[in-house]
Amino acid sequence: MVIAVHFGAGNIGRGFIGTLLYQSGFHTTFIDVNETIIDEINNKQAYKVVLASEQKEEIEVKNISGINSVKDPDAVIEAITKASLITTAVGPNILPIISKLIAQGLKKRMEFTKEPLNIIACENMIGGSSFLKEKVYEHLTDEEKATFYQYYGFPNSAVDRIVPNQTNKELLTVTVEPYFEWVVEEKEMKGEKPNIQGVHFVPDLKPFIERKLFTVNTGHAVIAYLGHYLGFSSINEAMENEEINQIVKGTLQETGTLLVKLYNFDHDEHQQYIEKILRRFINPYISDDVSRVGRGPIRKLGPNDRLVRPATLYLEHIQKDPIYLAKAIAAALLYTNDQDEEAVKLQQNIKEIGIEKTFQTISELEPNHRLISLVLEQIEELMKLKQ
Repeated sequence: MVIAVHFGAGNIGRGFIGTLLYQSGFHTTFIDVNETIIDEINNKQAYKVVLASEQKEEIEVKNISGINSVKDPDAVIEAITKASLITTAVGPNILPIISKLIAQGLKKRMEFTKEPLNIIACENMIGGSSFLKEKVYEHLTDEEKATFYQYYGFPNSAVDRIVPNQTNKELLTVTVEPYFEWVVEEKEMKGEKPNIQGVHFVPDLKPFIERKLFTVNTGHAVIAYLGHYLGFSSINEAMENEEINQIVKGTLQETGTLLVKLYNFDHDEHQQYIEKILRRFINPYISDDVSRVGRGPIRKLGPNDRLVRPATLYLEHIQKDPIYLAKAIAAALLYTNDQDEEAVKLQQNIKEIGIEKTFQTISELEPNHRLISLVLEQIEELMKLKQ
């Protein structure tokens, strides 16, 4: 039996990673601290995944078991000794917490077998597996580190699947969008590549990380900030507005031009990718609030995030003004939400030192950078929409 040990039995773990593992012939042992979910997994030994589409296609996931890592850490260690693959979907903040248990399991495994093993963190972060490796290695001696390096791979991955807010009669049932992408970088892998349906193995993950960041995340942010500014509450509603729709498309044409230039993506294939992402944004079976997608505007206006980074790279490599990206940044600077700590702080900063200085500080741009003047022009344009 081919066994995968998966940390995180939440909606992403069950609806995305667990589903693909089952479809690829793995028995999946879910590790979690949620006693209710783990008990239900062991009682039912199956759950349903519903695709958020008109057809509402259902997939029954079987061949599963669960372990409560708080109540039975020894069982987790034992499971790791028999695993052919370890994956996680726990959230970046939890990776340091599970690292000690993973280290203990891998040490124990070394006593039984020298079979190579890959540990893949499927988190919404750049370099998740590298971060987990760093945390696991904190629990090792120098000698153990050398042995681990030889046999255990921590390949980074990029994952993309929307799991909408939901309530289901059955505790384990989870609804997910039909579209998904799971890309894994080959260079840190040990032994043979695991045979997982739907996984795309690539020599270099960076182009795919930035393709997703500058298309999915950038597009989502544009809809959220413009949608909120113009009074819409959901992503779907905002995308029905012709003005927002055109601005989103214009933004993704700018980021698309940049991505094709930077990474030699095929132009027509990338256009198809953009169209696919736009269809995801208007899926009526996925309800997403603009306030949820727009939360954390200071982080999203950072120099290496979804708005400022593509805009500065566009200026540098395309040598034209990124008008649509500048408009999106303007909308983000105008974002207000009393329930969002960063949004409150952003508006306080603007009140105290002005919008230009606030943006320049957050984005870490030079005071005379062309993007700053572009954004200020677009703020004036946006304000005209409300006059």
